[in-house]
Amino acid sequence: MTEPSLSLRDKPETTAARDWVTTLAKYREPDQMRSAFELGVSIIPFFGLWALSWMSLSVSYWLAFVISALNAAFLLRLFAIQHDCGHGAFFKNRAVSDWIGRGIGVLTLTPYDVWRRTHSTHHNSSGNLDKRGMGDVHTLTVAEYRAKTPLNRFWYRVYRNPITLFVLGPGYLFLFQNRLPLGLTDSVRFWVSAMATNLAILIALVAIYYFGGLMPMLLIFLPSTLIAATAGVWLFYVQHQFENTHWDADADWQLHEAALHGSSHYILPSVLQWFSANIGIHHVHHLYSRIPFYRLTEVLRDHEELANSNRMTIRESLANARLHLWDEKNRRLLSFAEARALYG
Repeated sequence: MTEPSLSLRDKPETTAARDWVTTLAKYREPDQMRSAFELGVSIIPFFGLWALSWMSLSVSYWLAFVISALNAAFLLRLFAIQHDCGHGAFFKNRAVSDWIGRGIGVLTLTPYDVWRRTHSTHHNSSGNLDKRGMGDVHTLTVAEYRAKTPLNRFWYRVYRNPITLFVLGPGYLFLFQNRLPLGLTDSVRFWVSAMATNLAILIALVAIYYFGGLMPMLLIFLPSTLIAATAGVWLFYVQHQFENTHWDADADWQLHEAALHGSSHYILPSVLQWFSANIGIHHVHHLYSRIPFYRLTEVLRDHEELANSNRMTIRESLANARLHLWDEKNRRLLSFAEARALYG
């Protein structure tokens, strides 16, 4: 009989999670020309496809829609570049990175300074059971779920339903929730970030409507935005929501352990890996977030241990979408059915 495969935490490790920081530090320096190139090959095609889709409106609405749907891939890539800017990983000059990030934030409907703060909170608390609630996918433990009233259990099930998370949620998040600095409303700085981004978006949309009417809004702006948002939410979800992920109470939580063991290594076809800017190499990113996305593949090339860690295929990621409750006793994510079978 074949022995069952072991999770990374059950296997002997040659390098402790904390020790990877020193090893990975040598990959942190961005290449200025490479960063400029990656920005160029993302933003120029994005605007080019926008223009082509607009011109196609006079030929076929369906053609315009298809082109805008394809353009969602470049919008997703721009969000990944904005993500690197937020970590100070894209250009050596932090101010340059920040202003590029703010500009891209108008295209991705994401107030840059607000997102950078909430995402930093995510990195500093990912996998910490006592610091959930900002920049993460809401996840209950089995005990917490069982302690809730039937009505609150119902609402948690609604929230964790794939229709909510991946159909309704992305549009709500990027079109509506991002308009306010939720969770940071006590700071003028974050209000300025949100309102300045909103104003820039409004000016752009008014200009689009003035020159093109309603069709560019419905067939170009909305499809590319919603498809990119859905892909982005899915990628964020699978990065930390898998069976053998890592959660601990604050007293036992350790940053690097959570980064290495609680982040997936999403194996994607090369074209999807390019459009997602290597974000699937998420365990390395969480271990050292200052590494530019285009250098993450160097890390895997040089360190076989990391290349083989926490690997998740697309098929496995689809199966993980049914897992919703953290079992503190067995240290794994469970489906509602599994939790009911184990605990009643």
